[in-house]
Amino acid sequence: MAAQLITRFKNVNPDGSILELVVWKVPEPVPPTEHGYKYRAVYVLDGQRIVGFDNERSKGDHCHLDGKELPYNFTTVEQLVEDFIAAVAARRAS
Repeated sequence: MAAQLITRFKNVNPDGSILELVVWKVPEPVPPTEHGYKYRAVYVLDGQRIVGFDNERSKGDHCHLDGKELPYNFTTVEQLVEDFIAAVAARRAS
């Protein structure tokens, strides 16, 4: 089975910020993860990553919040989307 695109979304907002989310169903987990998804979600403002979620090979599931890289517990694609939206909303409100 080849990788299958699950969702792809990109929006450039009036303030110039960018929201982008891409999720693939992959035939084999991306080490060291055990689930079958490859994903990236990012919120960029003024050329700086403010929020990011991804599962880079060898790093596993993690997020980038306020300049720090933290572990992320991936459970489902739906929860990833909710967590990403909540993290962006929290930073846009501050």
